[in-house]
This record gives sequence, structure tokens and C-alpha cells, in this order.
Amino acid sequence: MKTLKQKLYEKIKEHRLRTTVLLKEHGDKVIDQVTVAQAIGGMRGIKSLVTDISYLDPMEGIRYRGFTLPEVLEQLPKPKGAEMPYVEGLYYLLLTGEMPSRKEVNQLMVDFKNRRIIPHYVKDVIDSFPSGSHPMAILSAAVMSLERESHFNTKYKKGMSKMDYWDSTFEDATNLIAKMPLIGAYIYNKLYDPENGHRYPDPSLDLGANFAYMMGKDEPYDEVSRMYFIIHADHESGNVSAHTGHLVASSLSDVYYATSAMINGLAGPLHGLANQEVLRWLQGLKIKMGNHFPTEEELKKYVWDTLNSGQVIPGYGHAVLRKTDPRYTVQREFCLKHMPNDDIFKYVDALYNVVPDILREHGKAKNPWPNVDAQSGVVQWHYGVTQYDFYTVLFAIGRSFGVLSNIIWDRALGYSLERPKSITTDMLEKMVGIRNELIPTEELTTS
Repeated sequence: MKTLKQKLYEKIKEHRLRTTVLLKEHGDKVIDQVTVAQAIGGMRGIKSLVTDISYLDPMEGIRYRGFTLPEVLEQLPKPKGAEMPYVEGLYYLLLTGEMPSRKEVNQLMVDFKNRRIIPHYVKDVIDSFPSGSHPMAILSAAVMSLERESHFNTKYKKGMSKMDYWDSTFEDATNLIAKMPLIGAYIYNKLYDPENGHRYPDPSLDLGANFAYMMGKDEPYDEVSRMYFIIHADHESGNVSAHTGHLVASSLSDVYYATSAMINGLAGPLHGLANQEVLRWLQGLKIKMGNHFPTEEELKKYVWDTLNSGQVIPGYGHAVLRKTDPRYTVQREFCLKHMPNDDIFKYVDALYNVVPDILREHGKAKNPWPNVDAQSGVVQWHYGVTQYDFYTVLFAIGRSFGVLSNIIWDRALGYSLERPKSITTDMLEKMVGIRNELIPTEELTTS
């Protein structure tokens, strides 16, 4: 049976020809146009990145290698008696585009177990942080400290063909992915559960179950871990975390630099920290209601009060999606089965029936439906992970699967250093026919 790396190399050889033909025969063809709003508004929607790992469909949500999220969860092999698939199998799918067999997943699990030992100096880096440090800062530093292990840097310094860049990148990426859950659990125990200390991994467990074990969480938290890592694994290449990883790696920085940068991008409140904002808002509602569950009118008032204060409803809306995020739906179904009587989930469930209509009436949200963040913190809270700041570490572990898969393929296909061109505001105004001296002062102050 071929290993994942052998299977991947076959795919790379096939795909290189496609990329070569596109560049040679069609490189000058225009595939998009740019508006002023896009140039000023963060390049949103501009078609300028290529990835085959995932695609975000506005109506269907995320597709991994062409498979919808429900198809991924149904078709990937699962541990005996489990609801959620092996996370290791997702890595195989993201790299090759093929659903792995159980034997192929088992082979990859053995490979992961052989790679997951954390050097002692990484633990020293983690332990050196003050107890009040943010876990994302610690995670970023811990990943960065692993840079000394880089196969890519060692081989690059000795001289290697560009055609072989992917090989050592694969080794680094797979090594890092295998270690990420252990690093995350070590950070959690250091910051939030120091009395129980750190558990060593159990060699009999898969990645998701092992993470739950090292966190000291009982079943079904193993299912939560698998679900959480899979639904957060990738979301195209344009979001901040994925794009940051791609951008840094495009300079031929190794995956440790790139992943550390990805983590830093994910730590912003407009990206990975959004789920804790949701939970904070929900708990604020719960406190305001006191000892009774709100009526529909009370829920509507709380939502309107939030909007009228100039805030958004956390966990609702999305830059691309125009329907309920399937990642939200997966978690909702899990909650309905495993925690239907959870107090905070009851609020999430009730808001699901209220918020979309209000946002449509409000008129400013292009997508009034809930996204992945509307529920992810609620699930973690229910199973005892009540530390808001740690939720983004969980996000980062999952997102590393997609980002690192993309970087491997970037190297395999020889993608260039990313270098878009900037223009000045004066130049932009000339392009659209504006002369500064002709703009009335009152128009500038009231617009």
C-alpha cells in the first residue's frame, strides 16, 4: 500500500502539467476586474488566489476537495462506534483529493504517532510565559521555537532543486500537525489546570481522542475535538489566517514561520476571536434575564438594543455565505443530540428563530444567517472548557491542517512570491475622474 507521501507525489506530477499549460498558453487572459470598493475594502471578492484544497460556495458553504461538509463527515473513516471521523483522514483528503480507506488512515495514524514528540525546549518556552499570558501568544512562540527542526531550511542551505521543495515541506508540515494538539493541551494545562499537570499522549488513541485525553476531558469530548478540528480546517485561501500562512510561505520561509504568522492573524477579534465574543454576548443576555428564560419579545428587544447601539450581532453574517453556515448546522445537530438542555444552547436555539428576521428588517446584513462562531464557544463551555481565550487555540489547531496542506501544494507547483501592486489615493481619484479641489468640504464631512 502506498504511503500518503507517495500518493501525494503522484498527484503533484499530474498537477504540475496543468499549471504549466495554464501559465504558458493562457497566462495573459483576464479572469476578474477590480472596483474602487474592493481596493479600499480589503480586496474582498477579488479572484487572485488559487487553491484546490477548499472552496467556499455562497449557498453550500465550504467544500473540501469538492466534498460538502456533510459528505466529508459521512464518507471519511471513523473510529469504531464514533460519530465523527478521524482527523487524520481529513489530512489525507486535503492533500490528495481522495477519500482514504481505513487502512490508509491507520497507516497515517502510525506516522503521526511517530512524529508527535515535543522537544523539551518547546515546553521550556511555554513554561517561561507568565501565567496571565494569552494562549495564542504562547502557541505562536511555541510553534516558532520549533523552527530549528526545519527539514526545509537544512536542505535549502545545502542546495536542492525547486522541484523538491515540496518534499521537505511535507515533512515539516506533517511533523508540525502531529505536534499541534500536544502543544495546545500543554498550554491549556499550564494556564488553567496546573494542579493536574500534563498528560503524556496515549498511543492507542487517534488525534481527536488523544487531545481530549490530554485535556482531561471525558467522552464525548473526543467527538467534539474531531468535529471542531474538521469544521475549522480550511476556508479557502483569502481569509486572514489562511492568506497570512500563504503569504509568509511564498517568501520560502519554512512552515514554522508561516504557521506562527497564521496563528497571529487568527488571534484578531475580526477573525478567530469571534467565537468568544458570541459567548460573552449570550452570557450577557442570560445575566440580564435573571432567573427566567426570555420571551420572544425580550429576545427581539435585546437584539435590537445591540444593533441600535452600533454593534453587530456576534455569530451572524458572513463575507461570502448567503445561507446558514453548514459548520453551524453540524454543531447544532450535535448539540440537539448531546446537550439539548444546556442553558446557553437554549438561548442559541431561540435566537436562531429570531435574529435572521431582525437582520433582514435592519437591512445592513447581506447574510442574516448564523456562522460557525455562533455555536462553537457554547459547545466548548458545556464540556468544561470555560476559558474564552483558549477557543482560538482550538481554531488554530484545526486551521493548521488546511494552511499546511496549501503550503505543501504551493511549493509543489512552484507558486511565486506574492507581491501585489499598490497605488495612492491621488492615483485612484484620477482613475475615477475625481479632482480634490472640486469636492465640497461639507460633502466630505457628511459622507
